[in-house]
Amino acid sequence: MLARIAHELFWLGRNLSRAEHTARMLDGVFQADVQARSEDAAVTLGWGSLLAIMGGETDAGPSPHRDQVLRSLTLDIDNPTSVVACIGRAREGARTVRDVISQEMWESINTTNLGLLEGDLSERLRVGPYSVYQYVKERSALFWGLTRRTMLRDEAYSFLQAGGRLESADMMLRMLRVALAASGGGRDDGHALSLLQAVGGFQAYRRAVPGPPNAGPVARFLLFERAYPDSVAASVDLLQQSLTRADDNPRNAEPVLRLLRLTADLEFRRRAEEATATAPRLAEICESVQVELGKVDRDIHDRYFAGAPAAA
Repeated sequence: MLARIAHELFWLGRNLSRAEHTARMLDGVFQADVQARSEDAAVTLGWGSLLAIMGGETDAGPSPHRDQVLRSLTLDIDNPTSVVACIGRAREGARTVRDVISQEMWESINTTNLGLLEGDLSERLRVGPYSVYQYVKERSALFWGLTRRTMLRDEAYSFLQAGGRLESADMMLRMLRVALAASGGGRDDGHALSLLQAVGGFQAYRRAVPGPPNAGPVARFLLFERAYPDSVAASVDLLQQSLTRADDNPRNAEPVLRLLRLTADLEFRRRAEEATATAPRLAEICESVQVELGKVDRDIHDRYFAGAPAAA
């Protein structure tokens, strides 16, 4: 496969996953903000936290207004982390590789992009943010479902999946680092509950963990629970499997070897932290895993995308 095609597929997966996770975060925090009582406002994962997760800054001070964050992370085409910008880049990437992906996949992402651009999205966001984010989540689920049903399981499929899984793990780690810092390492149910709602994992957590959604148990669940598909450990596993299928010589591939070491390290940390995990300790784990994933990203580019243009 040409490095340019593999690169486009990889970033198609990353942009779609980033758009979906951003929509989930915005929707989860919006719902928590609407439902919270005034005396509970200090214990929720707030709008400033979302800007910190996405690496953004605001001129509105430490407590930016809700509408400002919604516009910045949803509508601002100049903000590379906004939902509209990510979907637009994904659509352009899909257009470039139309002969590699299925017709249904192209129609899905093209329709999603057109649906966000038609009408006054700003007004739709003001009237009902829930409907906008629900649309993005459902269309993303449709695309990945069509991918599994209509795309040949070849190198192209592997690079597309790898991009989505890498971005999913990175976004989850970003959310955990900000939420754990906000919780201060205590029994802050507000932040932990908001985080579960933001990632869509509340029901899965309640089924898997018998205790209340405190910071430590929630962080362990989102980090180590391989039965939950969006956990960091599950994403790392699928990323490693995708690159193993795509590589002709995975035993000598630095990104595959690094991911195998990371998988073993996550399992070791899970067993070591089961009885004594605390939020500060878990925050350190999140930081170290995210640094390692950054090295994996660099290794992937060096091994598979040499000569392809770098993406933001």
